[in-house]
Amino acid sequence: MSGERDLGLLISSMSPVRRPDTFVFVSVPAATAAGIPAAATITEDEGVTLVVTKAEADARGWGYDFESAWLTLRVHSALDAVGLTAAVSSRLAEVGISCNVIAGYHHDHLLVPVDDASRAIDELNALAWQARSRQG
Repeated sequence: MSGERDLGLLISSMSPVRRPDTFVFVSVPAATAAGIPAAATITEDEGVTLVVTKAEADARGWGYDFESAWLTLRVHSALDAVGLTAAVSSRLAEVGISCNVIAGYHHDHLLVPVDDASRAIDELNALAWQARSRQG
């Protein structure tokens, strides 16, 4: 099933939800990354970035700089959809919330500071409501 491409529909139906746990980004050598239960893995020239739970990183003695809440936009967005990432990251930037975006096959995921998670969800829900009002 292909995802949605209409920006108005994507925004109006994004329905953000927070995953349990606190997540952190760590960078490890490629050999270390094998078999680690990571929520996301990104291979870079400098090493492998893993997004893991804070508990996993703490248990392994890995350092990290950013504790985040993982928000999932529950709309099935097409990978070639235009504008959703810009719309949500711009809205969060307007209210001073940093946002790291990871695209999955079915959904877009936002990692925001833990302390800003509830406010981020409120802002995204407000953005969705505004889009629904325009469709009206």
